[in-house]
Amino acid sequence: MAARSEAEIHSLLVYKSPARQGGVLYWVSFIHLANLTEMDALTVFGLFSVTAMLVCYALEDRSAWFIFGFAIACVLGSVYGFLQGAWPFGVVEAIWSLVALRRWLHKWQHSN
Repeated sequence: MAARSEAEIHSLLVYKSPARQGGVLYWVSFIHLANLTEMDALTVFGLFSVTAMLVCYALEDRSAWFIFGFAIACVLGSVYGFLQGAWPFGVVEAIWSLVALRRWLHKWQHSN
C-alpha cells in the first residue's frame, strides 16, 4: 500500500470526511485509520508482545504456564523497548520478566 502524502490526507479530511457534517468522532477515527495503515515490523512486534503480556497476566490464575508465558512476553517487551530506543521500558520489562520467572518457579515447585 502506497503511503499517502500529507496533502492527500488533508484533502480527504477536509473535503470527504464525515467531520464536514459535524461528526468529530468520525474525524478522529479517520485520522487514526490514515496513520495506522502502515505499521512497521517493530511496531507489530511490540503490539504482539504487549498483547501477550496482557493475555497471560489475565489468565495467570488458571495455570502456572500462563505465569511462564507472562515472563516470556515480558522478555519480548524488553527486547522491543531496547530496539525501539526506549531503554527505561526495556529495563523495567526485563525486571518484570525476572519477577514473573521467580513466581513461576515458586508455583511450579509447590505444585509438584
